[in-house]
Amino acid sequence: MDLADLKKQFLLDELGIESSFGKMLVIIDFGNVDYWFEEDRQDAENQALAENEKLVIDLDRLKEFCSIFSDSPRFYYGHDPAYLGFLQATRHVFGKSRVITKPIQKVRHYLSKEEESINTRDKFTDITGNYVFLPKCNFDVEMTVDSIRLIDEYDALVLFSGDADFISLNRYLRKKGKKIILVKGGNITSELRGSVDKVINAQNIKRHITKKKQKPGN
Repeated sequence: MDLADLKKQFLLDELGIESSFGKMLVIIDFGNVDYWFEEDRQDAENQALAENEKLVIDLDRLKEFCSIFSDSPRFYYGHDPAYLGFLQATRHVFGKSRVITKPIQKVRHYLSKEEESINTRDKFTDITGNYVFLPKCNFDVEMTVDSIRLIDEYDALVLFSGDADFISLNRYLRKKGKKIILVKGGNITSELRGSVDKVINAQNIKRHITKKKQKPGN
């Protein structure tokens, strides 16, 4: 066993991932993952972040971490057609064939009185009231279809998401004899927790997948 394999095994042991999980398929719901550390005020070493710093996902480190489960993680996210740099970066890191994407749609959302007081987005007005445009791009269908389409190629699904919409998929796969590892940020429903075999808290792996970055305007 070489050094890279030893490191992988050490991380698997640290996370409690036993050999019984077998061959694994990793799917990353990046629209969910991207916000995991948005409110964090401490870095991976529990040191306070400076006022002008924040924690963000490092694509290279995320890919490297995923390699302990599988060499071919699948990355799902919506891109803004006006900013193609990130799309190019994801394809470079994860491979063009394993980045599944589509343009983000912007949905009109009318503001309540409570939302008006805290809104920081550009605001528009029509005869109905004041509204903002919210980005929307959901990959539940694509991720579900791929998980079922590739069902004969893995023993366990490693799902990077905290979205309760995957409960039905998890239950279906477990009935088919698959195991589910959920990597999640923040709170999840008890129903989602009960639909998987193992839960990994993002706070326990942030030293492996994040980096510090200056906030915009600093």
